[in-house]
Amino acid sequence: MFRKIDETISVAPQISVEQVQQAADQGFTTIINNRPEQEEPGQPSGDAIREAARGAGLAYVAIPITPGGFTAQQVEAMQKALSEAKGPVLAFCRSGTRSTFVWALARGAAGDDPATLAEKAANAGYDISPIAPLLARR
Repeated sequence: MFRKIDETISVAPQISVEQVQQAADQGFTTIINNRPEQEEPGQPSGDAIREAARGAGLAYVAIPITPGGFTAQQVEAMQKALSEAKGPVLAFCRSGTRSTFVWALARGAAGDDPATLAEKAANAGYDISPIAPLLARR
């Protein structure tokens, strides 16, 4: 379920409250929620995930991203969350794609090579070619 991009981050589709403890057991230290509230009926609330994360000793960051695109503030918030993490991060959204995209944009803004980012994402099952023009501009 959790797809490892590299040693610092894995991504996932929507996680459940129960999976928060699984994330902690697997060594994650931070959960980043890239999903807007009530995007889909029946999804757990961000508050429920946050409380489960706190209960499991994990940091929790909410950076909701709608399917419509990314803002500079969201990319900056992702950079900050990644840089402040005390260990591996688990980021999630509906499918894991937005989490992968915003990770790639944050790492690209930090100077990582776009081709390396694309390879890491592909190894985890994600295609970041839709954001390649954004990465090329950084």
